[in-house]
Amino acid sequence: MIDLPPVIAVDGPSGVGKGMVTRWLAHELGWHRLDSGALYRILAVAAQRAGIPAEQPMAVAGLAAGLEIRFTGAAEADEAILVNGENWTAQVRAEATASLASRIASAAPVRAALLQRQQDFRQIPGLVADGRDMGTVVFPDARLKIFLDASVEARAGRRWRQLSQAGVNATLIDLCAEVRARDERDRKRAIAPLAPAADAIVVDSTQMKPDEVLAEVGRLLRDRCISP
Repeated sequence: MIDLPPVIAVDGPSGVGKGMVTRWLAHELGWHRLDSGALYRILAVAAQRAGIPAEQPMAVAGLAAGLEIRFTGAAEADEAILVNGENWTAQVRAEATASLASRIASAAPVRAALLQRQQDFRQIPGLVADGRDMGTVVFPDARLKIFLDASVEARAGRRWRQLSQAGVNATLIDLCAEVRARDERDRKRAIAPLAPAADAIVVDSTQMKPDEVLAEVGRLLRDRCISP
């Protein structure tokens, strides 16, 4: 049997800080990083550009094979998402794209089309995977599974501050509604619903500062004897 590179799976709902945690982990360990949510967002943008509605999942899934995807930048501030050589970062990270991605992610053909692409990110020396079903479906043998969670209000507040700093107008009420709606779709979809793996460690960051979250994740690494 071939030993596969190790995986750390970090799952959780939108806006909970998975990106911050997985970037830090990948940097600390020198491992590769997979932002699986970005793959669904990229497919959502591709469908919009092609004029394919979310209600046609087979057609949406058919776009996946023709997308050459590359992520650059080690931090959120200098991130670039390149698709077929074009910078799609702004479109991929837009709130409207997140909502559409959540809708198409509930379709079996879409999930099947992206499953192998996600697993292909598993390369030496290891992978830190960010998503909603990394520990339950994509990498069920992950060495460490973390499920990050936080209240709707805390997550909406964080997103509101991000948008405000970027000069984007948004109301906290609208953001709370969007987060709740996305949670509802993700948790209740028939295929790979958002839920902690049976062996995942749940970290509730509602009352935690970013450095406290990273400190707790670092403790979990030491407990599992995971190091570069």
